[in-house]
Amino acid sequence: MQRITVRACVIAVLGISAFLAAPRAEIIEQVLVKVNGEIFTKTELEARQVSTLRALGQADAASKPNDAQLRKMLDDLTPQLMVNIIDEMLLVQRGKELGYTLSDEQFKTILDNIKKENQLDTDAAFQAALKQEGMTMADLRKQLERQAMMTNVTRNEVQNKITVSEDETRKFYEAHIKEFTTSPTVTLREVMIGATAGAVEAEAAARQKAEDIRSRALAGESLEKLAAELSDSPSKANGGLIGPFSLDDLSAEVRRTIESLKVGEMTPVLRATNGYQILKLETRTDSKVKSFEEARGDIANRIGDQKLRGEREKYLDRLREQATITWRNTELQKAYETALARRHEASGSKPQASTTN
Repeated sequence: MQRITVRACVIAVLGISAFLAAPRAEIIEQVLVKVNGEIFTKTELEARQVSTLRALGQADAASKPNDAQLRKMLDDLTPQLMVNIIDEMLLVQRGKELGYTLSDEQFKTILDNIKKENQLDTDAAFQAALKQEGMTMADLRKQLERQAMMTNVTRNEVQNKITVSEDETRKFYEAHIKEFTTSPTVTLREVMIGATAGAVEAEAAARQKAEDIRSRALAGESLEKLAAELSDSPSKANGGLIGPFSLDDLSAEVRRTIESLKVGEMTPVLRATNGYQILKLETRTDSKVKSFEEARGDIANRIGDQKLRGEREKYLDRLREQATITWRNTELQKAYETALARRHEASGSKPQASTTN
C-alpha cells in the first residue's frame, strides 16, 4: 500500500470537489465556526468529508454515487463529523495550554513507523506518497502533533485518573461468568462418501460403501489410512482429521451422537448433506471456567474502557461549557447540536451548556 492514512484529499476521484465547491464560486474562504477564536472553514470541512467518505469506502472509482446519493451521504455523516471536529479543536487547545508538543525525536520515531508500515523504503518513495496525499512534511507534522496533543490530554487528564476497584472487578466477573467459560471441544476424524440426494441406487451404494469402511475400521484397520484412500472429503489430505470444534458449533444430531462416545470410538454411519459420514472421536476437552485471577486483567481493561468513554465525554462537556463557540452557519449548528444530543442520550449523560452565538 503506497498511501499514508493521515489525511485524504484526493477529491477529484468522483468529481466530489466540484460538487462541494459549486456554491462558493465567488467566495475565497468561508468560516463555519469559531472555537475560542480558532476558525474552522468550509474548505477544511470539505476535506474532512471526503476523507470520511473514503474511509467508509464510498469515495472509490467503482461506487460513483450521483449528486443526490452524495448529498444524502454528506447529510448523514456531517452532524457527527462536526461533533468530532469540535471535540478535536477543544482537546488540541487544551493540549497547547498544558504545553504539550511533539519533539523532533518523537516525530522521527513516528515517521520511521509510518515508512515501515507502508513499506516506503526510501525518502523518494515517502515524498511521493506525501505528494499523492496532497501533503507536505509540514502538513504531516502538524497533523501528527495535533493527534499527539489529543492523546496526551486524554491520557493525562482523563485516563490516568480512572481507577478500577477489586470489588468492581469481582462483581463484573460474577455477572459475566459465562463469558469466561469455554465450551467443551472435540477433534474428529471423518470419512465421507459422497451421494447425490434422490438417486436411490447411488445412495444405497454410497451407504453400503460407508458401512464397509466402518466394518474394516472396527476390524482393526486404520481409519486414518481408510480416510486418505477412500474419503470424498477434502479432509482426506489430512487423514480425515478435522477440528477442534466447540460442541456448541456442531449440529444437534451430531452433538448428541458425539457426546455419547468415548475417545477412540466411532459413530454409526450418519446421513450428511452430501452423502454418508463416519466420525471417530480423537480428542475431547472439557468445559473450563477461567479463574478470577486469570480473568482479572481482561476485566480491568474492559471496565477501564467503559469508564474512559464516559469520563472522556464528561471531560469534553466541561471543555464545551467553558468554551466560546461562535457559529457562522445556522444549519450546521443545528446538525451539530442534534448529533451532540444523540450522543449524550446514547451515553446516558446530560449535555453541558456552552457559550455560543
